[in-house]
Amino acid sequence: MEVKMEEIRQLTLRDKEHKDTTLHRLQKGWKLHFVLGPSLQSKQVHVFTNHPPGHTPVQRPFNRGEFYELEWKTESSSRLDKSDQYCEVRLHLAGAFQYYFTHGTSNAPQGSGYFVVDPTLKLTSDTDILELDCITLQTVLTKCLGPLSEWEQRLATARETGYNFLHFTPIQELGASNSSYSIRDQHKLNPLFTSKGQQPVSNDDISALVVKLQYDWGMLSLCDVVWNHTSFDSPWLIEHPECAYNVHNSPHLRPAYVLDRVLWHFTLEVIDGKWTKHGVPSIIKSEEHIENIRSVLVDKVLPKYKLEEYYQLDVAATLDKFKTAAKAAKTVSSAEDSKEDDVKLIKDPKFRRLGGSVNMEKALQCFNIQRKDAEDEEDRLQKSCDAFKKHLLYWNNRAANEMSEDIRHALHNVCANVRYHRVDEHGPRCEKVTKNDPLVPKYFIHLGPNTDPTTEEKVMDSDKAPFLQIGNGWVMDADPLKNFAEPGSKVYLRRELIVWGDSVKLRYGETPEDCPYLWNHMLEYSRTMARMFHGLRIDNCHSTPVHVAEYFLDEARRVRPDLLVVAELFTQSEHVDNMFINRLGINTLIREAMNAYNAHDLGRLVHRFGGEAVGSFLQPRVRPLTPSMSHALLMDVTHDNQSPVMTRSVYDLLPTAALVCMACCAVGSSRGYDELVPEHIHVVKENRLYTSWKEDADVCHLEEVSHNHGIIKAKRVLNELHQTLGAKGYTQVYVDQVDENIVAVTRHNPVSHQSVILMARTAFKHPSNPSYTGYIPPLCVPGVVEEIILEARMVQKAEAPPPKSDTHINGLGHFTVDLQSNIQLYSSQMVELADHGSEKQSSVQEIDFINFPPGSVIAFKVTLNPASRKALSALRACISQFGYRVRTLSGNPPNQNQVTSNFHTIARKLSLADLNRVLYRCDVEERDDGKGSGGYHIPQHGSLVYCGLQGFMSALDKIRSKNDLGHSLCENLRQGDWMAQYVGNRLKLHASTRQLGQWFEAAFSNFSLIPRYLIPCYFDAILVGAYVTLLDLCWQSMSKFVFEGSSFTRALALGSVQMCGIVKTCPLPELSPKLSDVPTVTDEETNRREQCAVTMAAGLPHFSGGFMRSWGRDTFIAVPGLLIVTGRMDDAKYLILAYAATLRHGVIPNLLGGGSHARYNCRDAVWWWLYCIQLYCQGMEDGYSILECPVSRIFPGDEDEPQPAGFVDQPLSDVIQEAMQRHVEGISYRERHAGKGLDQNMSHEGFNVTIGVDHETGFPFGGSKWNCGTWMDKVGESDIAGNRGTPATPRDGSAVEIVGLCKATVRWLAKMHEAGHYPHSGVTVRLDGKLTQMSYKEWDAKLQANFEKNFWIAPDANKETNELINRRGIYKDSVGATQFWADYQLRPNYPIAMVVAPELFTPSRAWTALEMAEEFLLGPLGMKTLDPSDWGYVGDYDNSYDGHETKRARGFNYHQGPEWVWPIGYFLRAKLHFARRLTPDPSPSGAEPQDNLFQSTVNFVRQTLTRHHTEVELSLWKGLPELTNSDGQFCKDGCPTQAWSMGCILEVLNDCDKLLEDTAK
Repeated sequence: MEVKMEEIRQLTLRDKEHKDTTLHRLQKGWKLHFVLGPSLQSKQVHVFTNHPPGHTPVQRPFNRGEFYELEWKTESSSRLDKSDQYCEVRLHLAGAFQYYFTHGTSNAPQGSGYFVVDPTLKLTSDTDILELDCITLQTVLTKCLGPLSEWEQRLATARETGYNFLHFTPIQELGASNSSYSIRDQHKLNPLFTSKGQQPVSNDDISALVVKLQYDWGMLSLCDVVWNHTSFDSPWLIEHPECAYNVHNSPHLRPAYVLDRVLWHFTLEVIDGKWTKHGVPSIIKSEEHIENIRSVLVDKVLPKYKLEEYYQLDVAATLDKFKTAAKAAKTVSSAEDSKEDDVKLIKDPKFRRLGGSVNMEKALQCFNIQRKDAEDEEDRLQKSCDAFKKHLLYWNNRAANEMSEDIRHALHNVCANVRYHRVDEHGPRCEKVTKNDPLVPKYFIHLGPNTDPTTEEKVMDSDKAPFLQIGNGWVMDADPLKNFAEPGSKVYLRRELIVWGDSVKLRYGETPEDCPYLWNHMLEYSRTMARMFHGLRIDNCHSTPVHVAEYFLDEARRVRPDLLVVAELFTQSEHVDNMFINRLGINTLIREAMNAYNAHDLGRLVHRFGGEAVGSFLQPRVRPLTPSMSHALLMDVTHDNQSPVMTRSVYDLLPTAALVCMACCAVGSSRGYDELVPEHIHVVKENRLYTSWKEDADVCHLEEVSHNHGIIKAKRVLNELHQTLGAKGYTQVYVDQVDENIVAVTRHNPVSHQSVILMARTAFKHPSNPSYTGYIPPLCVPGVVEEIILEARMVQKAEAPPPKSDTHINGLGHFTVDLQSNIQLYSSQMVELADHGSEKQSSVQEIDFINFPPGSVIAFKVTLNPASRKALSALRACISQFGYRVRTLSGNPPNQNQVTSNFHTIARKLSLADLNRVLYRCDVEERDDGKGSGGYHIPQHGSLVYCGLQGFMSALDKIRSKNDLGHSLCENLRQGDWMAQYVGNRLKLHASTRQLGQWFEAAFSNFSLIPRYLIPCYFDAILVGAYVTLLDLCWQSMSKFVFEGSSFTRALALGSVQMCGIVKTCPLPELSPKLSDVPTVTDEETNRREQCAVTMAAGLPHFSGGFMRSWGRDTFIAVPGLLIVTGRMDDAKYLILAYAATLRHGVIPNLLGGGSHARYNCRDAVWWWLYCIQLYCQGMEDGYSILECPVSRIFPGDEDEPQPAGFVDQPLSDVIQEAMQRHVEGISYRERHAGKGLDQNMSHEGFNVTIGVDHETGFPFGGSKWNCGTWMDKVGESDIAGNRGTPATPRDGSAVEIVGLCKATVRWLAKMHEAGHYPHSGVTVRLDGKLTQMSYKEWDAKLQANFEKNFWIAPDANKETNELINRRGIYKDSVGATQFWADYQLRPNYPIAMVVAPELFTPSRAWTALEMAEEFLLGPLGMKTLDPSDWGYVGDYDNSYDGHETKRARGFNYHQGPEWVWPIGYFLRAKLHFARRLTPDPSPSGAEPQDNLFQSTVNFVRQTLTRHHTEVELSLWKGLPELTNSDGQFCKDGCPTQAWSMGCILEVLNDCDKLLEDTAK
């Protein structure tokens, strides 16, 4: 859907994550961004890669061992948050590249991985690019091409069949076996390429042909490279036998060589009939014969060769050495010190018979010992020798058992080999044993005459030993990462190798220095191949040492940077495959369609190896880098496969080829398949030539071939179709199993929305009636069949085939293809249009099959009907407004006039309150209006968390990232337009969002006209575009800190939009009419202007509407972060003034209730309100002007009924003064309407409120054991547990955070009075019955003087003198609590006082207390609300539990252990403040202090907040929760998003950035 733009992939780094087997495929021209995961964001991370920097490889060539450190970049102004940092790699070079990262001072990699960049393949020009998915490849055996002068006429068949890539088997001189992969000399060409009497063909001659193929024929070429083995008759091996594994340089192979010779001579004896009388004839054809072979070898042949001696030692010789050494020993060990088990047999590293040994020093210590039963020294020595001999015999016996086990395995494999080759019905059934077909193949090259095993064994100790070399092959189920020829491997001894008798395995060692000649020889060979060909296929890749292939490929890419690397791996493990791909930069892996066992499995392969689902979501150009699947080269047949004519049926070749060509990957075939060659064109045995191309060649002509042969003309159309589908962007694939034999494959273009649907009727078995169609379900085409690209079927035109040629490879000439291409539907001989599907405007056409027998193929080109095309053009015009680079179906840019109106113009009219409605609003808020129907419900999924766009985006984000089109949300979209209509309809109900709702309605109205499978894609694209645009508008309306902030900052700032809205059942009290800037709206029913200032929900969804929405305490804990930090100063002001209007009894309400129905049952809300006013004044230049703003008092007197706005107006400063004065005077009242109607859980005494100020200390106090006046406000609700009416946490007396808030307030008021902004200097107090003035300065001083001596519990406090002390080095939670032990409880409240009034605390004491809080209270997301060692601690909150456990019944432990999120904000801020206070300023030289407490604290804060960032990102609610259970576990009964949680974390980010900025200055 997008025109190509710069693509960026983001790879998230995580600590200790090594992704060596994870595949990441990328393309040249893209950018790779490394970003930090949560585990690394607090660390100093260094990222390195060996991808050279720069835009061209000329600047710095690739060197695998040379790594470059990447520079960190960021688009955020945040100094704390590193989540938006990234390192960038501009991908300009193809190949395999590695990255790793370190952190701190360590140079050790803490994580690593690879990325593979695909090459750019150019055909006839620099702009003629061949994409990997467009490749159509044909394999040819070069030995079958004949002289080079004849190649063109033979290769012309590939050109005429539509292939664009040729795969040549090795072009070098072949060995004695004439196998295409057994090369005799890697530096010489096959002499067959030279015509008689002509100059020898050179590499330049072949290169010239390759160039001609590229530029004249439009075909690229690749050739095999064989690094793992060479032909046994390679002449350079004679001079350099060290290049091969042999018994001289690999003596561990000696026992295997002997066994190999024993088996060979046994074969000769079987041929001669020696063992016939023992049941082993020369013709092996039964299981009994195989069992007799085993018995004869075990009982009669092998014992006399004593193979166990290669593992054993010479007992007599070893005993003599021991005796001599024992006699010479000056001391004799104690028997107690003897540890006989320490003396073990050491195998001879040279594997000579009885060459083993023991550690003689240990032997003397363990056996030459004092013996109490010895009569004399001679007797002692003899007993020691006897004991030692017994020990040696024990170890020799163990060695014999080990060899016996190895021989058992060897004989098992020998018998299995014999069984397969001679008895198994699926094997070749070669019953007669001959020298050319021995009983078992030879593993070793033996150059000497056949004498006998004993004589031949002696050759191992002669100068001929280096020539006793091992053959190469492969081992089933072996670890491909282990070299099976190296020491430690018993593959050759245990006969586990399936050996290729014509090649020897090459021994490279670890570095070029280990075998210089071999490395240099193969290096030149590799460079030559890279110069000549566009790609290399690594033969036997899984057995080639990885480091060897790495070395040669690195050099090959120096020659040709855009080298295509192809391989076939048999590891049976995707992870191991990926390891090879990552290390070698393999671009495509060969996959075999012949592995499919039926039509369904073949369809699965087509689906598996490429393409995304039809109707897939539009992915952004900047997105996470997800693991890739290896790119496939899907072959209908490889040159290793038998002909499908033999294994399936001739009728299957066309449908299988067609299905393969529909795969969205590279595809290929082998020469002979298209010509219907019925036998395997064997890489070893085949000596005939390919036929030559001739336009009018007759099918009976055995040396020529034309379009009429086999399926060539059909294959040409299929190859061209495959190339077109790849080049024109048909990237989406759908595979349908129509019936047992018929598979339908759809390739869809997400830009043009055209499709190609191909149906193929396979024939895995020869059909009983090849012309029978039978019943086939109709094909329902979503659109209009524009044309039939091809219809073809295999037909037999003669009874018998032409004879098999002895000189040329010819096919079944009596079969051909009936084909029509590029025809209209009415011209088809296979299908017809059903009557009810003929309407041109119909969205679906139904196709009936009238003649579609086995071996048939038909491909339809499908386009959408005009109405659908018009609707899609309108949809594209919609999404083009959001920056999507799209074109109409005709290829032109969208016409903006097609759009009803511009989205951005409409969106810019929206206020943040409107955006709350558009983006968020939970079910309760939506129903509150009385207009909506609540949240959208999706069957089998549930209701979305928000009614606004965020509800859909939270679901779609996960669906889109996985492209999960089967999700119930997508199914809901496909089934009907209810979801799309819901989006617009809910917005149309409100005047301020109506125009936006109409925009959505107009956009989504097109859905009824397009195919239903496309709707999820377009619905998502429109919502994503709208959502991103609206979020950006939100941030633009906020402070610079937010707008230029990190993604984490911006995500938290959206909490202010999420939580602040207009809810009818909880309005903000009417503000004074004298305020001129209060937002209003016209009520459409009454036509009256109404105030529409927002209220703040405490949390969603539990505290979102009605009486429970707006809490005084919660609001003013959240306002500083959500409104002041974000720059929403007007909204903050209206909340401050509205709550000021509700002041009664000197306090503001706990629950707002619209003001007139407020509930006054807390004593801390007023202090948070006062602190918030202070922050407001400091947050803007003339913020203090709010103090003069008029406040319309709802309750001018405590006993007054609610009054209308404007009845009594006071400046805010007077309201503040009233609150302060009333506290000093003392407050005592009983809540209005006290009783069960107000609060069914409260006790009678609990409704009595008392508040005051201690005139000696200045501490505010209040409450009783019957009520809760602070944020820890849970009152018991369980009758079963007997806690109803009992507060869990009364916290009466002087709560530490209230004392801190009071200190912050009086300090501020004193300063404001001095500055002339606040008219009152203090309060009037009654002391000793007399009224007197107490200035705010004096009050401040009292608090300062008395705080620590009343609250501090010193680290050395004596628990014996005060048994209430549990923790020391902390600040009390309260002073003067009725429950006296509660004062000493460790809770997370004193960090609040540290932030609001840091001057109260001695920095060193504060730090000690913070460390205690960190150790005992800090959780992953929040702070434990009670010390875990406290008797009352219960960490998990379950409000539904109603049992006999008093401490937790009906959530009694709400604040007795569960981890609340908002207090962690104050804890982190306190740490930052005091760390800065305790850290010395940098020296004048600019050097940092060695122990920089502040910097380490910043890192601690950064690391801690990564969890919160992750939580916000993963949360469906896009917020931070109210609380968690113990250790950060999910709490089902808490709000999933809470205002003060987000606000307090925002304040941490803001504080830290300011501190870092100040430190930098």
